[in-house]
Amino acid sequence: MAETPGSSMPPTRRTVFAAAGGAGLAAVLTACGSDSDSGSKADAPSSGAAASDTPSQTPSDTAAPSASSASGGAGVAALGKTADIPVGGGKVFADQKVVVTQPTAGDFKGFSAVCTHQGCTVSDVSDGMINCHCHGSRFHVADGSVAHGPATSALPAKSVAVSGDTVSLA
Repeated sequence: MAETPGSSMPPTRRTVFAAAGGAGLAAVLTACGSDSDSGSKADAPSSGAAASDTPSQTPSDTAAPSASSASGGAGVAALGKTADIPVGGGKVFADQKVVVTQPTAGDFKGFSAVCTHQGCTVSDVSDGMINCHCHGSRFHVADGSVAHGPATSALPAKSVAVSGDTVSLA
């Protein structure tokens, strides 16, 4: 029983499955098209690390290497200028997940910017405290110890180095 165009017979299961399979194949082939359609495909794990994928990932990676070379050492990631970190305060570098404080003039300390309560990134440093606005935890700028919970553990120390007027993650 062959179906002819314009006939009123319902399609067979074989016809329906063939059409669905063809549509699925078309969707897969479209998704595997050239990399010029979308920059987001370069970030997909299945993209296969082709040479054309590297440039799309480079912009987010280039800031740290160029900054670290300015600080004069391989393996040292520059964070910012010492002038940006006030005495008695500090600055959160959310991208690097580190907070740098200056409890007293010329004494720079580094701590993880991940709150020990539930893993939020601390939001700011003010009034001698590192503040996490997720649940209200506060930590001392001098040693990262808990000043106010709900956190019960201090912020882990991170190694920082000062070279000239640049603070770097060591």
